[in-house]
Amino acid sequence: MTDAGKIPEYSPYDVVVVGAGPVGENVADRARAAGLSTAVVESELIGGECSYWACMPSKALLRPVVARADARRVPGLSAAVQGPLDVRAVLAHRDDEASHWKDDGQLAWLEDIGADVFRGTGRLTGPREVSVTTADGTGHRLTARHAVAVCTGTRAVVPDLPGVADARPWTSREATSAKEAPGRLVIVGGGVVGVEMATVWQALGSEVTLLIRGKGLLPKMEPFAGQLVAEALTEAGATIRTGVSVTAVHRPAPDGPVTVELDDGGRVEADEILFATGRAPRTDDLGLETIGLEPGSWLTVDDSCRVEGTDWLYAVGDVNHRALLTHQGKYQARIAGAAIAARAQRVPLLETDRWGAHAATADHAAVPQVVFTDPEAASVGLTLAEAERTGHRVRAVDHDLAAVAGSGLYADGYRGRARMIVDLDREILLGVTFVGPGIGELLHSATVAVAGEVPIDRLWHAVPAYPTISEVWLRLLEAYRG
Repeated sequence: MTDAGKIPEYSPYDVVVVGAGPVGENVADRARAAGLSTAVVESELIGGECSYWACMPSKALLRPVVARADARRVPGLSAAVQGPLDVRAVLAHRDDEASHWKDDGQLAWLEDIGADVFRGTGRLTGPREVSVTTADGTGHRLTARHAVAVCTGTRAVVPDLPGVADARPWTSREATSAKEAPGRLVIVGGGVVGVEMATVWQALGSEVTLLIRGKGLLPKMEPFAGQLVAEALTEAGATIRTGVSVTAVHRPAPDGPVTVELDDGGRVEADEILFATGRAPRTDDLGLETIGLEPGSWLTVDDSCRVEGTDWLYAVGDVNHRALLTHQGKYQARIAGAAIAARAQRVPLLETDRWGAHAATADHAAVPQVVFTDPEAASVGLTLAEAERTGHRVRAVDHDLAAVAGSGLYADGYRGRARMIVDLDREILLGVTFVGPGIGELLHSATVAVAGEVPIDRLWHAVPAYPTISEVWLRLLEAYRG
């Protein structure tokens, strides 16, 4: 690790990466693999949001919840798993998966690939220039010969409501790192964070209330996904209220309960409140104004993740607002790293090559996502509504997953649904959605079909193994052909 206070004022590098989450790490890795000298700047923990407050801790919390739910549906096993989860053991496993919020291993990896790591806050101070301010106030200025890659990600948005600051609300960070289950938890928002954290804390003993401004859960997926997840959460004991908005929050005593006021005149009292109401780019203190961009804005990029109007600035991952998912950010990082290396070596890029290594086309048409609730919800590509709204002539084909032979073996009383969206003009798939226990591992087959634009006539020859849940592919194709 480089001590920013003990090195020359200007350090030239080929590439400077601001932000050392999974995205920044992958940009640095690709740059170093191409022989480019690389500096990485990080103000918090190397490994970023995903490693310590999002993907890893949340999935560590969810895994025992979902495993118990699956086991309870298996004859001969269900009677043995009717008791409560060992909350202490679940939280201890979460702590292990989050590396106890220490980044020694991630730091060692960056240093092993030959990147120089600068601890501190990075800010742009002009074209190809980044200043670093350390915790003790000392500073350093880095210059980039070829590229600066902004990989600063996003932060949770807490609405500006009366009393919200004094109420000390949870965001996703507090929800995934809490040391004990609150007795009563109010969750505002019905997206992925909201439903996953409702699943976790309800199973760990909290009394959960979900407050949803819209009509249902998981609004960006097919409507049946939110409906099936809502049914399961309600059966587990959670309360879901739709069509309501929070107008104020009160916590009179620092250690006392919080009261949530609603626009319908109602009130809800809880021990903690989690706002899962969206994300904003971490660009407000990045120095964008020094290069003619607006602080706090999303950064618009081309398919190589280069910021429009520049020949040196890249914005990779959540900060460009293309697909706010870790795996998509890492995909972009591979694209951006390859593009930076090619341009540094003056290798022509085929900017219009939709299948090339320098174009992040999957951010538009084939973005996969799994929601790790019980049941799981997984999707890739367009929903029916999105496909129709964008002018495609399509047909939705549905199948009840409970009618597939493999699902009955997986669990008694299996409930789930599958849908594929067929482009009728090209006879390829534009989107696929699965909802049901254990379907997350089905998603990559759907992603290959959508990203590869595999003709339906060829999908007939991808024979699913019997008896597995993946037999749903055959049933969907049969339903399409009629």
